[in-house]
Amino acid sequence: MSMPKEDPSAMTVEETSSSAETGRPAAPAAQPLKPAPQSADGERAKEEDPEKKKKREEKAREKELKKLKAAQKAEAAKAPAALSKKAEQKAKKAAAAADDADAVDPPTTPGEKKLLAPEMAKSYNPNAVEASWYEWWEKSGFFVADPESKKPPFVIVVPPPNVTGALHIGHGLTGAVEDLIIRWRRMSGYNTLWVPGVDHAGIATQVVVEKSIMKERKQTRHDLGREKFVEEVYKWKDQYGGQICKQYRRLGASLDWSRECFTLDETRSKAVSEAFVRLHKEGLIYRDNRLGNWDCVLRTAISDIEVDYVDITRRTLRAVPGYDKPVEFGAITSFAYPLEGGEGEIVVATTRPETMLGDTAVAVHPEDPRYKHLHGKFVVHPFQNRRIPIICDDVLVDMAFGTGAVKITPAHDPNDFEVGKRHNLEFINIFTDDGLINSNGGKPFAGMKRFDARVTVVKDLEAKGLFRGVADNAMRLGICSRSNDVIEPMIKPQWYVNCKDMAKEACDVVRDGRLEIIPNQFEDTWFRWLENIRDWCISRQLWWGHRVPAWYVTVEDDARTEMGAYPDHWVVARDEVEAESLAKAKFAGKTFKLEQDPDVLDTWFSSGLFPFSVLGWPEATPDMKAFYPTSVLETGHDILFFWVARMVMLGLKLTGVSPFKQVFLHAMVRDAHGRKMSKSLGNVIDPLEVINGVTLEDLHKRLEQGNLDPREVEKAKAGQKADFPNGIAECGADALRFALVAYTAQAVNINLDILRVVGYRQWCNKLWNVIRFAMTNLGSDFVPSATIQPSSLPLSCQWILSVLNKSIDKTVKALEGYQFSDATTALHSWWLYELCDVFIEVIKPTMFGNDEAAKKATRDTLWLCLDTGLRLLHPFMPYLTEELWQRLPQQEGSQAKVSICVADYPAVNQEWTNDEAEADMESINAIAKATRTLRMAYELQPKLRPELYVVCRTERVAEIVKKGANEIATLSLSSSVKVLGEGEAAPLGCALGIVDENTTVNLLLRNVVDANVEISRLQKKRDDLIRQQDALQKKTSVAGYAEKVPEAVREENQLKSAKLVAELLTVEEATANFEKLLINSS
Repeated sequence: MSMPKEDPSAMTVEETSSSAETGRPAAPAAQPLKPAPQSADGERAKEEDPEKKKKREEKAREKELKKLKAAQKAEAAKAPAALSKKAEQKAKKAAAAADDADAVDPPTTPGEKKLLAPEMAKSYNPNAVEASWYEWWEKSGFFVADPESKKPPFVIVVPPPNVTGALHIGHGLTGAVEDLIIRWRRMSGYNTLWVPGVDHAGIATQVVVEKSIMKERKQTRHDLGREKFVEEVYKWKDQYGGQICKQYRRLGASLDWSRECFTLDETRSKAVSEAFVRLHKEGLIYRDNRLGNWDCVLRTAISDIEVDYVDITRRTLRAVPGYDKPVEFGAITSFAYPLEGGEGEIVVATTRPETMLGDTAVAVHPEDPRYKHLHGKFVVHPFQNRRIPIICDDVLVDMAFGTGAVKITPAHDPNDFEVGKRHNLEFINIFTDDGLINSNGGKPFAGMKRFDARVTVVKDLEAKGLFRGVADNAMRLGICSRSNDVIEPMIKPQWYVNCKDMAKEACDVVRDGRLEIIPNQFEDTWFRWLENIRDWCISRQLWWGHRVPAWYVTVEDDARTEMGAYPDHWVVARDEVEAESLAKAKFAGKTFKLEQDPDVLDTWFSSGLFPFSVLGWPEATPDMKAFYPTSVLETGHDILFFWVARMVMLGLKLTGVSPFKQVFLHAMVRDAHGRKMSKSLGNVIDPLEVINGVTLEDLHKRLEQGNLDPREVEKAKAGQKADFPNGIAECGADALRFALVAYTAQAVNINLDILRVVGYRQWCNKLWNVIRFAMTNLGSDFVPSATIQPSSLPLSCQWILSVLNKSIDKTVKALEGYQFSDATTALHSWWLYELCDVFIEVIKPTMFGNDEAAKKATRDTLWLCLDTGLRLLHPFMPYLTEELWQRLPQQEGSQAKVSICVADYPAVNQEWTNDEAEADMESINAIAKATRTLRMAYELQPKLRPELYVVCRTERVAEIVKKGANEIATLSLSSSVKVLGEGEAAPLGCALGIVDENTTVNLLLRNVVDANVEISRLQKKRDDLIRQQDALQKKTSVAGYAEKVPEAVREENQLKSAKLVAELLTVEEATANFEKLLINSS
């Protein structure tokens, strides 16, 4: 097959122009536009379809643009012939501007369907493409779920982001994955509901706002007072809550905004009070005075799972909030307690010397012979002169560890707390809520910071001659995940949830299949945590959050009037009116005063109700009936305990069913170096910075406007400069979403490299040019056929539909199995390597040829591929696919969907499956690839198109090559393709390429390459093949080979041997060919 050099089919997708000479695509309407029918009096029919009216207006606008362009060109033509070079360039620019004007989208009224330019721009611009679509989707109600719908429901509640600030890239991953699922299900015929919301985030928000107030006004929350401080937090919520919603919209998240909620709004507050009251009535919520985790910076209790542990192997200095100098940890200090009456001493050791100020006992093992004479005796506190008993405890004390004597501080150590209860010891609290030594610590320590007191205690022990040494000590240091403060065990009256039975049922639903955890590797973690769960402390000493719905009743004749003095004076109620009623019944005939507990509830308590509180629980709302339980909970694996387990426990207890059927846990997003995202490292990324692009200077400005310590700001700037020296390039929402979803193959951590996102942005440009090529070559009058008979299509068309069918199958199966990365691979491979690299190239001769029947079949196939491929890709890349799909003409006689997001998701079509066509095209591609490899080796220019001779050693291969000669010639840039049998010789001067044992390509390069050089290259190839043969022969000739080596391995080696023999024969034939050429030339 020969091809002229100037054949326009040789243009790549990127090179194809949309100039007038090659044909322009139609206006953005689905079909050629026609005027609306007119009545007899010449007026348009009153019942004119709004879509047709819009198309008519677009057509008129297009005509106006063309008139303007024609006028500009006419003006340019009137210019004198003898224009200066400068004037000529100016005229060319004016003509180019006229061309570009056709590719600029006209302004669109917000909320209206986007108006598209009559021409496509020459390259993809994410900012232009992603404009206007979301407002139209939202206004059109595409995202709103109908509780009365007969479609099967599919429901996701968004993990509510904290209202503390803007979304980060981790939220971007959550949004990309959840929107992918929802859009796919929506297009697959489900009544989809994706509920948006933001979390009030008690501790996190209070911390951020406190820092902001201190930075801006040099005030604390106590300076403002509770009421004014809460007002400030609401201002923060209004600012950043709105920003979060804007970010989600920009990402393309198809959330049902009509159901937007906030965890502190009226409906959610009602649900929280109801849940608390119900659980209290069942005895599952109770109040107790026990040891818990205390944060001295935040001045509140925190739960066990909010404590991070740092392993320290030896004496180590660590920065602690509120201290100018680092504090030493990982040391164990020994000191002596003098025995009462001057009878000697007993030596103890501690990692926290300051706590000795609250010691109320020294424990020894009852069987330890060293201390039997001290049973029942006392030591004297060296600073307070208190008598401290020596007690016997075989539970805590290990005789072999240290001195065998243990100091006991029941108020500040979990183990000592239990000892204190067993032995009825005194509980002495020595700390204030902000971590100072209180009056119980005595002089001179009272008023000191706890870690300053540590140093002073050791010095004073030395001064009294009681210090016995210090040594390295491996330990686990508890750190608050919110404030970075060192946790202090403190006794406080708090509200607790008894989790034992609820945790057991949460395990049962996973074991019996009512709840599926994906990936299932996290099931073991689920069971391990729930089976070892402790009661959950749910009260927090904060001002921002849900007030505990409990009131303390102070009765007129109470001897003690401080809140909480009498544990039985609490009433739990939904509101103050109910509380007063309960108090009257409880203290009948008595005068009393009610005061609500000032504490607030743990944020995770209200978040634990989220899957059903967002649907209106505790009321039996239409949403609760239609959409509960929800379908899947998608979130990061880091909050499996914080949130997921608690939702399941509370859902089972309060609604009787698991709040969702599946849990999909995605990986944690880290930076390209594998580091955790941290503001102080400067590697936290706002999704909008990737979507819109950002300069390094603006990245720095964001740091300066935040709440970081000035020293941390400089460190963060250095990190930004190292990672983003040129800022971040504009990538668009679609490229970011696709990249994040592609990363989900990493189950635990995602090391996000922004350059990968940039790569997908370039792929978007490829997609853009594919449609641009199609619109140019389909023509403005093209209407796709209503039906296509695959068996009647050309080979390449049969093949592309068959591989598209496989891509559909792979994508849908991957989505169903939550293997989202596999879906992106299937889509990317089909679009790039099969549609763009092969199909678009092989159809160009047909598209520019004169065979109208073949041209029509090819155009129909191209349209079908693009329509199906865009719908298949839409959940991953919503903006680009909508824009491109809207430009495609509609199928003949079809009922057009107004938007791709409500179009049908592709399903496998058995009529498209064609294994024979796939096998044939695989062979054709292999031949073309081998030929292109030869071209690269000889550095042939694209315009040089030599003859190609294909040696076929089987009839089947020869048949395929003859049938696919046109495709091979096009893909390999050959002028013709000729089949040679095994006995036929290729012309002298052919370069040889081996496809497989049955196929060899011979590219005629006579007068193009040096025969001597080619002979030398072939000789090296021959030597390498002989070396491989010798190695394989040696391997298969060892004694016992036939008996010891598995049959499958022996068969594989036989195939290798046969392939080497065939390749060697081919190389020798090619060598002889070039040698003959040399002889004939001489």
